[in-house]
Amino acid sequence: MAMYIRVKRMKTTYFIQCDPTETVLDVKQKLFALIEQPASNQRLVLMTTEEVLEDSKSLAEQKVENDAVVALTLRKDDNEFEDVNIAQPTDFSIS
Repeated sequence: MAMYIRVKRMKTTYFIQCDPTETVLDVKQKLFALIEQPASNQRLVLMTTEEVLEDSKSLAEQKVENDAVVALTLRKDDNEFEDVNIAQPTDFSIS
């Protein structure tokens, strides 16, 4: 059964089609094609629980559901991951 997740980083949202049985590593490999960052440099955080998703577990095992919002952070030069940074609608002003 196909589903979509929304992967957000800063002001960008990627809509990724996946299956609940796919692992987080599978999703990271799909993201690699879009952002050219290897899976080892990506970290995905489920926004509803703020839990870091484990590469070896399936989306279903980690309770990632259809239309879930997942934050993407990347590894920095010091080998640490950047903080979650997702622009909120209130961050934009309408003139």
